[in-house]
Amino acid sequence: MAEALAVEHAIVVLRRQRVMLDADLAELYGVQVKALNQAVKRNIERFPPDFMFQLTVDEVARVRSGSVTVEADRGSNLMSQTVTSSSWGGRRRAPYAFTEQGVAMLSSILRSERAVQVNIEVMRAFVRLRRMLAENAELAHKIAALEKKYDAQFRVVFDAIRELMTPPAKEKKRIGFRVE
Repeated sequence: MAEALAVEHAIVVLRRQRVMLDADLAELYGVQVKALNQAVKRNIERFPPDFMFQLTVDEVARVRSGSVTVEADRGSNLMSQTVTSSSWGGRRRAPYAFTEQGVAMLSSILRSERAVQVNIEVMRAFVRLRRMLAENAELAHKIAALEKKYDAQFRVVFDAIRELMTPPAKEKKRIGFRVE
């Protein structure tokens, strides 16, 4: 169960897709990031752009700051090999992000027993996230429908509550001496 939580926390949203970064996957699989990326490059034909992409400098900064959010795809500005190693923790290249399909494809190139177990947990985590998002969307839709249905009937009540919540305007007391 602890491993399932680790998998769910490793899933981030970039370019409007739920992805896992190569370093997180390598840690889960118990291999070095370099070894994972070499295995991917040896089988690059299995990883089209909708399975895997390389992060841009902006995306790397957001991931490192913890402020990854859903946003529009800005293209695939691949990083140059000449970028200094201090940009992202000693790496010469930007990290790779794997979509759900990309993670599933990793199971075909990483064949250890641990890789099989990790892939099962990752697939389960993606399914749980998809289910939670669907449930939240359904709940939001129901609330919006209730607001529309009861908005006219309770408008007077809501207005009265807002009026009660507004503090009364205080008279300003004049400071100083009064001359009559």
